[in-house]
Amino acid sequence: MSLTRFTLYYLLYSFVLAVIAYFLPSVFPGELILVQKFWLVFGFLASITFIAYILADLGIKKNPETGIMAIMGSIALKMIFSMAFVLIYSLKSKENGFVFVLNFFSLYLLFSFFEIYCLLRNLRHQNKK
Repeated sequence: MSLTRFTLYYLLYSFVLAVIAYFLPSVFPGELILVQKFWLVFGFLASITFIAYILADLGIKKNPETGIMAIMGSIALKMIFSMAFVLIYSLKSKENGFVFVLNFFSLYLLFSFFEIYCLLRNLRHQNKK
């Protein structure tokens, strides 16, 4: 999958997630579903996932034999930056921690599933050649 094609799919996927997140509070009125700075969390995870994909894709294209190592390295970097974000956000914010954890890790997993699916799809196409 080319980078432009991934970017198109990724923007579409992010838009669908954003629309779901936008309408979620109206589906459950009176419940605290999203943290106050949800869109900051969403933007951070969307951008860090895109950067991690680019790094892994460049590693796969540079040396296909070590493609899995490039994927694992990008996932590790993403996790380190995400843990730093969680630490900084939780120190600065006095909100309900459970809602933040639910918001953060659901977005983290959704973006990670999409990233890993696309990266493994790239590896599958390389194995067929």
